[in-house]
Amino acid sequence: MKIVVFSDSHGDFGALSRVLDAKPGVEMFLHCGDGADEASDLQNLHPEKIVRFVRGNCDWTAGVKLEELMTVAGKRILVTHGHVHGVKQGLDKLVSHASELGADIACFGHTHLPLHTKVGDLHLVNPGCVGNPSRGSKPTYAIVKISGEGIAVEIVEL
Repeated sequence: MKIVVFSDSHGDFGALSRVLDAKPGVEMFLHCGDGADEASDLQNLHPEKIVRFVRGNCDWTAGVKLEELMTVAGKRILVTHGHVHGVKQGLDKLVSHASELGADIACFGHTHLPLHTKVGDLHLVNPGCVGNPSRGSKPTYAIVKISGEGIAVEIVEL
């Protein structure tokens, strides 16, 4: 299973469209917040795709969850924005929370900085900022591949 993970589109629906155009065969898209409206629009425009999203600190859309835990291809994936776990101050709270939930992968945003690292068996994936990144960085997203060989993560510049 190949999953595209993005975060922090901040109103830039065109960025999500460019990712979709670049990865037409991908069936699942996860948005880690600060772009719930764009993710909802993507879901409505492409009902053939699986689009899941959570609420970030800049999302005001009612009824959107702060986090979601799902099982995909036998792996448990936690999707959160990260602000409630203080990811700008460190990853310890997120690691602890994801571990308590039995997650194999924790996808988060908020920092606008792409990251893939492992803590024990837990993969931490921050796709960076797909829309209008700050500090002169490029827009990025992540591809998570789950197969019989395990979990592979790639950070991609848009």
